[in-house]
Amino acid sequence: MSTEEETRVRWEQELDATVLRMRTGGGKAGLARPEQIAGKTGLQTMQAMLAGELPYPHIADTLDFALVEVGYGMAVFQGTPQLKHYNPLGSVHGGWFATLLDSALGCAVHTTLPAGRGYTTAELGLNIVRAATVKSGPLRAIGKVIHSGRQLATAEARIVGPDDKLYAHATTTCLVFEAR
Repeated sequence: MSTEEETRVRWEQELDATVLRMRTGGGKAGLARPEQIAGKTGLQTMQAMLAGELPYPHIADTLDFALVEVGYGMAVFQGTPQLKHYNPLGSVHGGWFATLLDSALGCAVHTTLPAGRGYTTAELGLNIVRAATVKSGPLRAIGKVIHSGRQLATAEARIVGPDDKLYAHATTTCLVFEAR
């Protein structure tokens, strides 16, 4: 088995284990109630989502991707392009790339926030450098924070395949604020 095939298998196993852990913990698409996240840092919130203690966003079901890993200042999402994600030209629509990247970027920023703070994407810059198709297999968006301050945060992310080929990359600027 090649290194690429081994990575592909490992990624699929990690995704399956993550989804199973989330479902076993009661995780489903939805919105967290304020009392569920009160007092939790951004990292604790994201970890609770991975454990199935908090709902995950509906967009994950809509576009068939999932959070698979979080740490302080980083978040990894995985998705597999499907025919329903295609544009009229016969490849994956740019919106699928943008949403996957925006999710990794925003969640990476979220992991750096203290309890009671929120964020919103103010700017998203995106470059798609390789078309994705149903034959691409699983792709991962890996987001990493560059700076997280009291009012602004910046991050960068890359979408890569199991062969480590780059499909897209992005940067973001997020506004950080006191959550309601």
